[in-house]
Amino acid sequence: MSYNTVFLDRDGVINVDSPDYIKSWAEFSFIPGSLGAIARLTEAGIRVIVITNQSAVNRGIILLTELETMHSRLGQAISDTGGRLTDIFFCPHRPDEGCGCRKPKPGLIFAARDRYGIDLSSAVMVGDSVKDILTGQAAGCGLTVLVKTGNGKTAAQTLEQTGHPPDHVAADLDRAAQWILDRCHSHP
Repeated sequence: MSYNTVFLDRDGVINVDSPDYIKSWAEFSFIPGSLGAIARLTEAGIRVIVITNQSAVNRGIILLTELETMHSRLGQAISDTGGRLTDIFFCPHRPDEGCGCRKPKPGLIFAARDRYGIDLSSAVMVGDSVKDILTGQAAGCGLTVLVKTGNGKTAAQTLEQTGHPPDHVAADLDRAAQWILDRCHSHP
């Protein structure tokens, strides 16, 4: 099987997460290996799209313009290291707003599918939380990969106990990307 799209959660997968939210570029800290992993996926012809809950916007913690600035700089940092970010889809809503785009609901992945004509059976969702894996499964992604950075250590046990284990658990995005690439090469 060839996988042509990788959906990535942002906080806890690409950059270090914070219980106080990432409120500015100054608070953005890349997890070691994440930029190189995105570059390797890009070089293999795989589309990379970020799928992220950013309720700090509707909580009034950060302005939408600040989030857009962070995402622009994220795209530039990825580009500067040889990668390419196709797009970023984010949910600005608080959990109590009942939207269809906040993970674990699959709305963001469906929006990406519709915009780019993605066959979700050949897509991979990579995340560090229960919500990320459930989102990928609900959307019909071909594979889900849990990384142990961020919330991944506790999420693995919860997913196993609730009968929703990911297809693979990796130490970080770098190892997750290698696993995805290995599967693409061993399953033509």
